[in-house]
Amino acid sequence: MMRSATVKMGATNKCWSSELPSHIHYRSERTKGKAEFSLTALTSKKVKLRRLLSLRGEMAQQGIQLNQARFCCSICLDLLKDPVAIPCGHSYCMRCIKGFWDGEEEKKIHSCPQCRQTFTPRPVPVRNTMLADLVEELKKTAKKVQAAPADPCYAGPADVGCDFCTGRKLKAIKSCLQCLASYCEQHLQPHNEVAPLKKHKLVDPSKNLQENICSHHGEVMKMFCCTDQQCICYLCSVEEHKGHDTVSAAAEWTERQRGLGEIQQQVQQNIQDREKDVKVLQQEVKAINHSADEAVRDNEEIFNQLICLIEKRSSEVKQHIRSQQKAEVSRAEELQEKLEQEITELRRKDAVLQQLSHTEDHIQFLQSYSSLPDLSESTHLSSFYVRPLRYFEDVTAAVSEVRDQLQNILSEEWTKISLILADVDVLLSPAAPKTRAGFLKHSHEITMDPNTVNDCLDLSEGNRKATWWPSKQRYSAHLDRFTDRPQVLGRESLPGRCYWEVERSGRGVRVAVAYKDITRTGDISRFGFNEKSWSLNYKNDSWTFIHNSIETPLSVSPSSRIGVYLDHTAGRLSFYSVSDTMTLLHRVQTTFTQPLYAGIGVSDFGTTAEFK
Repeated sequence: MMRSATVKMGATNKCWSSELPSHIHYRSERTKGKAEFSLTALTSKKVKLRRLLSLRGEMAQQGIQLNQARFCCSICLDLLKDPVAIPCGHSYCMRCIKGFWDGEEEKKIHSCPQCRQTFTPRPVPVRNTMLADLVEELKKTAKKVQAAPADPCYAGPADVGCDFCTGRKLKAIKSCLQCLASYCEQHLQPHNEVAPLKKHKLVDPSKNLQENICSHHGEVMKMFCCTDQQCICYLCSVEEHKGHDTVSAAAEWTERQRGLGEIQQQVQQNIQDREKDVKVLQQEVKAINHSADEAVRDNEEIFNQLICLIEKRSSEVKQHIRSQQKAEVSRAEELQEKLEQEITELRRKDAVLQQLSHTEDHIQFLQSYSSLPDLSESTHLSSFYVRPLRYFEDVTAAVSEVRDQLQNILSEEWTKISLILADVDVLLSPAAPKTRAGFLKHSHEITMDPNTVNDCLDLSEGNRKATWWPSKQRYSAHLDRFTDRPQVLGRESLPGRCYWEVERSGRGVRVAVAYKDITRTGDISRFGFNEKSWSLNYKNDSWTFIHNSIETPLSVSPSSRIGVYLDHTAGRLSFYSVSDTMTLLHRVQTTFTQPLYAGIGVSDFGTTAEFK
């Protein structure tokens, strides 16, 4: 049947090849701008015909006896639609033959596009009912052929073939770790039906089943030697690995899977951290550009008010700002690029871990697990905390001051402007230390200011320890003294970066930092209940952070020693629970506009707090 179909199609193609040249010539003689059939359009139709003939070949393979090419309209080269017959016996689509004859109206002679027989007058096409029924039947048969199931899926070069197929092998759908063979759907049936075979471990098709065989004994490796970290067979466990710590491969697989999940979770967390860092850097670059642009505009306005002699200085300031802006943006973008590269690498590792986590073959899993790459050292934006963007504004202020002075004073002050420009640095603030030893390198000794202490507190230990007593202490009057709240400020202002610890006993303790001009009277003077102080409070066995009367509950249980780390320039204030490790309790990121002072509040009988 296939050979017959091929012969018929060849004949049809040959017929069309012989007809096309005269057909084209015939149209070129008759068109003159009316219903013209171009060579390009005809070529396109010829492609359609080839496509239909190809479909006809597929239909023939399924037992279709009809020669589809015989049911094509020779004008549109598609299956006949509303077929009609003309006097010479040829059939066309009703719409196609009418359109063809409409182009011949001026000559008053109408012809057949295939045999060239002419008709006078114009014939009336007659619907061919039988042919219409055959075309409809052909369409239905073609749909059934297209919906027929595909041929069996044979194994390609990259596929795992069935070990039991003879001749051309089908794709395997499962591999058996006991039989060390792969099976197609048909040959897998015994494993689904025979009781002993049902107990076998089936996994996704694998080309590496032979790697599960011990090279020394030829046995399936079902054990794992924890001592030598390798897969072994039973004979290995009683010979070369005798006395070693061995477990079943399944047990080790289960244990490693748990570890793999933790690693994957860490990688995913690292990805999230890097993505957050990238967003912060993108915002920072935008802020740098915005601040630099504002500084340039403000300085241009100032320098335009000066005489021509100062124009040279204006250009220099602008150049310095742009240069510093470019340097800072470049550094931020370099760090951003590094973080994005790390994200890409982490995503790749995550994909490998994800694939490994779904590996059911214990041996393959354990052998691949040992070759997992170690996580590289993380690069967090936390190591490059952003400083407040107020340096360009300082330049503007300095230039404004110079504007109001004489020319000779301007020369003297120019050095000051240059130094301020050189100090613009938004990404160099280092990260907070990770260990207590690292924090102690920034340790700052603090003593309490007797002029600020409330008369409910007793100072001792060289004014480093405060204890609450119900009886009033006899302190002299002073404007800096807290009159209504039992708290005290440190004597010295805190430097740019510093660390100190507070040892507490009892309840009702506040560990705080505040501006010097904090209110000293009334309830608003309490640490944390105003915009000029930040306080970590311990009361009723619970901890909260308070600033500007907004309380943030903390779900942790700090130790008796609290560590405080301040980076004034970076606007970062952190509170830690100090024990064997440093546990972050709360962190503040803001802009400090004044020098800060350490503070302590004690509000319960016998409770003490001491600077360490």
